[in-house]
Amino acid sequence: MAHDSAKVVWQGRGKHGSGEISTGSGTLRDAPYGFESRFGDAVNGTNPEELVGAAHAACFSMAISFACDAAGFVTESVKTEAQTTLSRDDTGFFISRIALTLRARIPGITPEDFAQLAEKTKQTCPISRALASVPEITLDAQLE
Repeated sequence: MAHDSAKVVWQGRGKHGSGEISTGSGTLRDAPYGFESRFGDAVNGTNPEELVGAAHAACFSMAISFACDAAGFVTESVKTEAQTTLSRDDTGFFISRIALTLRARIPGITPEDFAQLAEKTKQTCPISRALASVPEITLDAQLE
């Protein structure tokens, strides 16, 4: 079993507070985030939805490569972008949509086989499974 960790320190009140995110690997070290980087126009800093999108894109990219390998295809390159949509309803904020865009170079695979593997991977990669409560996860998968 793999175990990973992350740590967040938040200081201040709500809209006026700020936080720092660090990962156990040290890849993120005191990365800033706050109200402006989440809801405003701040370009410095990250936000939870961006990190969820990055995790989803990373997991999906690795999983599609493994799926192709298991099906006998060698993956040359996989590029996945994830766009998250934060919405609000009467219970509060929630991620309402994640749009995955996949571009891959996989010699010898047919578009039909690729589409089938990509859709199955969208359903079964660990982060997709963790995000099962997101109402809409779309996938635009194309071979290059």
